[in-house]
Amino acid sequence: MKISTKGRYGLRILLDLALHENSSPRMIRDIAESQNISEKYISRLIIELRKAGMVQSVRGAKGGYRLARIPKYLTVLDVVEVMEGPIAIVDCIDSPGMCLRQDLCAAREIWMRLNREIRESLGKISLQDLVDSSRRNSSDFIDYCI
Repeated sequence: MKISTKGRYGLRILLDLALHENSSPRMIRDIAESQNISEKYISRLIIELRKAGMVQSVRGAKGGYRLARIPKYLTVLDVVEVMEGPIAIVDCIDSPGMCLRQDLCAAREIWMRLNREIRESLGKISLQDLVDSSRRNSSDFIDYCI
């Protein structure tokens, strides 16, 4: 399993919004500048985050984007699955009919347990945890890679 730029950048966008939640709405240009991500790419990703109810747009001259949910109730698992789709370290976990050897597969239980543990671990980390960590380790340059 590899998390693509969609998943990583989606999390960075949300973290940027959370770090600036007490200020005016963030414009894509500001997020792009602080995160060193192209505006065009952010524009595409923010649509998915908005559809998932994680981000809301604010119209008007002082408009932009804000978090739509409280950071402590948004987990890394939520973000990754919105941006990447369901976590599955092997395809046969989510598609039982895919493999004819499913009932005989000695490794299937291992893959299922590993998948469950990854999901549980990502589900235990909230966006607020990342905000708190970022503020503890703050400097002029903040890198939100996972």
